[in-house]
Amino acid sequence: MTVRRLSAGLMAAALLTPGVAACTGDSTAGPTGTPSATASATASGAAGDAEAKQALLDSTREISNGNFRFRMSGVGSTAEGQVHQPSQSAQMRVNIGEPTDDLAMTLDLIHAKPDSWVKLDLQGAAASSVPGRDKLSLGKYQHLDQTRIQGNRNLGFDFEKVDPAGSAVLTQAVTEVRRTGDGAYAGSIDLSKAAEAGSLDQSMITALGAQANSVPFTATTDAQGRLTELILQVPGTGETAAQEIRVTYSDYGNATAAQKPPADQVVEAPPELYNLFS
Repeated sequence: MTVRRLSAGLMAAALLTPGVAACTGDSTAGPTGTPSATASATASGAAGDAEAKQALLDSTREISNGNFRFRMSGVGSTAEGQVHQPSQSAQMRVNIGEPTDDLAMTLDLIHAKPDSWVKLDLQGAAASSVPGRDKLSLGKYQHLDQTRIQGNRNLGFDFEKVDPAGSAVLTQAVTEVRRTGDGAYAGSIDLSKAAEAGSLDQSMITALGAQANSVPFTATTDAQGRLTELILQVPGTGETAAQEIRVTYSDYGNATAAQKPPADQVVEAPPELYNLFS
């Protein structure tokens, strides 16, 4: 069995609704019969779109400073925690599935450079059949070998890319956006250009095909223009129901250093753990 990270791959792939332009020109003259009025409206709309796009790009700058709390959710799964770049530490709790499912999983991850630990809990009728379960030291923090988790999105953390959701990558892939209110935006994102975002999964993007080019989204920012929420609407396809990927940010500049687990609660992670998340 392979356990996949919290991602859009777990959340289903989509049928896409094309984005609606904030303002589009018309080749037919308006009631006044003055083409210049139409051209002016089009130019105004384009300028508004450009300003909205720049505002979204700017909204992710504070995230790169690495001092915030976050939450991601979708398909009954959640990941929430904090990043504290000043201390080179991060902490998060990931819940995959519901307690009533055949198999549900909780991971408590702590990263305090240069070390990482994970505490794993398994629930459900199928939990006893997880390969190597008897060697997983459930309920203990398992110290992770950095050479084995480097680049692993399940267990690793990259302090060069501190945003678990990758919102900067997502906003750079925005293809259409309009301002819908004070600090509120809506539009579409080309997910095929945002595969590196931690909240996405390549298999989901592949399943979408050409439809990945225009996935609807909404976003909000705070009074300082910092991103507070980003929501992707992923309609259903095939046997997969429509889903929503929601990412929120809070407490900019007010996160705290992650606390290392007590030594008496730590064991070295066995090969079975790495195999589970390979």
